[in-house]
Amino acid sequence: MWDLRRHRYPVEVTAHAVWLYFRFPLSLRTVKDMLAARGVIVSHQTVRLWAEKFGRHFANVIRKRSAGRLGDKWHLDEVVITIAGKKHWLWRGVRES
Repeated sequence: MWDLRRHRYPVEVTAHAVWLYFRFPLSLRTVKDMLAARGVIVSHQTVRLWAEKFGRHFANVIRKRSAGRLGDKWHLDEVVITIAGKKHWLWRGVRES
């Protein structure tokens, strides 16, 4: 997976930090604080370096996992609303990701 032989933290910690940063709209300092809440003390610069070094690999893994699966299933949502005493039906097609 990743070459972490000379890194201080286990691969799980690094992977979790990179996942948090890229999966959610979080700042580097927020990721640092979330790790600190779990007892892992790192600087926001360390999180930035991890994101730069391992972010491309992380994105490639996500892309490979989702290849061919998007758009296989669709769901139809139906809602009935009343406007001025008249019923209207609204439909929405949702693709499962």
